Amino acid sequence: MIKRLLMILLLVAAPVWAVQPDEVLDDPVLEERAREVSKDLRCLVCRNESIDESNADLARELRILVRERLVAGDSNSEAIAYIVDRYGEYVLLRPQRTGSNLLLWLAGPVMLLIALAMALVYLRRRSVAPVAVEQGLSDEEKTRLSKILDE
Repeated sequence: MIKRLLMILLLVAAPVWAVQPDEVLDDPVLEERAREVSKDLRCLVCRNESIDESNADLARELRILVRERLVAGDSNSEAIAYIVDRYGEYVLLRPQRTGSNLLLWLAGPVMLLIALAMALVYLRRRSVAPVAVEQGLSDEEKTRLSKILDE
């Protein structure tokens, strides 16, 4: 019983590839390269899903385009560069960590360090600040208060 349940869970949890049979290349080496390339490309319709996993029409077109480029003799990096030139760097599931992207990659940790430093400075200044001593009412204030309360 437990084995059957485990098998069902494994089958349900297995990834479902969206590659259609008419897209598959005859050469198994080229097909493996096409799968490898398409796992690194984002479906522009589905957001954080690779074109290899997506059923969207645009993902299908991108899979076919990748296969055409590989059949034409492009290397994996040349095929990816062609897609990036055509659709922009957003199509990469893992954007490059160079140029302007480096600023985006580093902005989060830098902002966290700045916030921690500001919190530390605030807490240190607060602990060193003189404690305000509460003073009682002066004689003038007492007489004025008693006048107000009597009215």
